[in-house]
Amino acid sequence: MTWENDLKESICTIAQLREYIEITPKEERRLRKVIEKHPMCITRYYMSLIDRNDPDDPIRKMVVPSQKELNLSGSYDTSGERESTKMPGLQHKYARTALVLVTNRCATYCRYCFRKRMVGLPTKEILHRFNDAIEYIEKHEEINNVLITGGDPFTLPTRVIKEFLESLSTISHLDFIRFGTKVPVTFPDRILKDEELLTLLRNNSLKNRRVYVIAQFNHPREITQKSSDTVDLLIRSGVIVNNQTVLLKGVNDNPEILAELQNKLVNIGVNPYYVFQCRPVKRVKSNFQVPLYRGYEIVENTKKKLNGHSKRFKYIMSHRSGKIEIVGIMDGYMYFKYHQARYSNNIGNFFRKKINKTAGWLDDL
Repeated sequence: MTWENDLKESICTIAQLREYIEITPKEERRLRKVIEKHPMCITRYYMSLIDRNDPDDPIRKMVVPSQKELNLSGSYDTSGERESTKMPGLQHKYARTALVLVTNRCATYCRYCFRKRMVGLPTKEILHRFNDAIEYIEKHEEINNVLITGGDPFTLPTRVIKEFLESLSTISHLDFIRFGTKVPVTFPDRILKDEELLTLLRNNSLKNRRVYVIAQFNHPREITQKSSDTVDLLIRSGVIVNNQTVLLKGVNDNPEILAELQNKLVNIGVNPYYVFQCRPVKRVKSNFQVPLYRGYEIVENTKKKLNGHSKRFKYIMSHRSGKIEIVGIMDGYMYFKYHQARYSNNIGNFFRKKINKTAGWLDDL
């Protein structure tokens, strides 16, 4: 079977879900309400990683809808994406980076997704004319890299990805191109079964403009033989693979688990990049967010179990005002640093806030 046919076999209905896990009639009624608002889609591969006998299984929690998603505390745009949008599908928040939303579809819909407002739903937020984005990027010579994301760009046909790369390759001031994708984690056959995609990446990344893949492994059990083989093929194709982990309650909010994950990533050739504070998104915040104070303790205790390569990541909060590193706790204060900022004169600035052990976001301090 082709990867396209594999994807069509994904679990998208309650009836399909019942083949794998037990659901009571009461749970089903509530889950239907959730799915009406935010669709479910889980690849058969990723479903196979779930322990069906464990209702608290961390893989299950990340992708199987929960009645906790009925909690509406939070916001659908926690990082100010609307303010950074220059045209539908193109954001320019940080001077050096253009972010292009090319699809609202993913192979698997994560229940903690910070773009829950649009993924899997009708939206006007994705790009409709790639040429318009190219024209914008050409005019803004301060941009030296493009992040192609969505949704998941690797759910698009390879011919479309080729068009993106060929169009961007004409822009002389770009140094590298990134793809934000979870398919190495949730749907490795997308890459394993498509030699054309690997050839395309190889031909582009081995020239003078590197291609990066930004993956998202959140739990050590996601590192399987298939996902490791996928990473290996990407690396052999000249692609640099980095990882962004989201700190998630009930999934990886434990130093032993988080350390195992980071060590295994380095073992398979993936560079730890960020550990993100879970954003206070509606239908996500109450279910997944860990307080900043506890998050900092988890990250610091994790680092004690890591070597220099596996602890290269930064603990980051992607706030409306910029990417803020959580750097320390001392004398009743939490200390922060702008790693990136909407306003460039804030980059590198330190600041502090009085400790609030229940706060999960800067706005709560």
